Amino acid sequence: MKNKSTQFVVADPKKCIGCKICEIACFAAHSNVNPTVGNLQTQIIPRLHVIKGANFVAPVQCRHCEDAPCANVCVIGAIKEVNGVIVVDEKACIGCKACVIACPFGAIDLISQSVDGTEVLQASLRKASDAAQTKANFTAYKCDLCIERSSQACIDACPEDALRLYNFEQETQERAMQAALALHTL
Repeated sequence: MKNKSTQFVVADPKKCIGCKICEIACFAAHSNVNPTVGNLQTQIIPRLHVIKGANFVAPVQCRHCEDAPCANVCVIGAIKEVNGVIVVDEKACIGCKACVIACPFGAIDLISQSVDGTEVLQASLRKASDAAQTKANFTAYKCDLCIERSSQACIDACPEDALRLYNFEQETQERAMQAALALHTL
């Protein structure tokens, strides 16, 4: 599957302070719940995850790959490109986990919705033992570049400007122009 999109969100780990405000903004943009500090009844389920390494902190999210491995392995076609963005049709997804395994960035999780539809819990492969205790239907869950918004919630919320929308075609053109100008001034 060839994706027309050349855009995705990238993080500058030198600027990221690990505050996780991007996670809260992501959740708020994709849910009907308004998360508030101290609200322990609402589990925040973002479409990106801030990871911490020995010498860095940075959010990890979908790169909307040109030849998206997640979409290529989806046996029912629930993951596809829509308007240049790789999205999951959560109603069609059967929760087989093939996309979770195929994603080279670890940017896809599973969410579970209880059989009666009233409860939503986060369940990834890392939390499979917790998920096994809940009778639920699993669905793939990943960044959709806030396709229903005019801008990306995580980028808008980042207090350190550590996130930005990377446009491959635009960046390539700018680099080519800079190289041409550099040659011209020699």
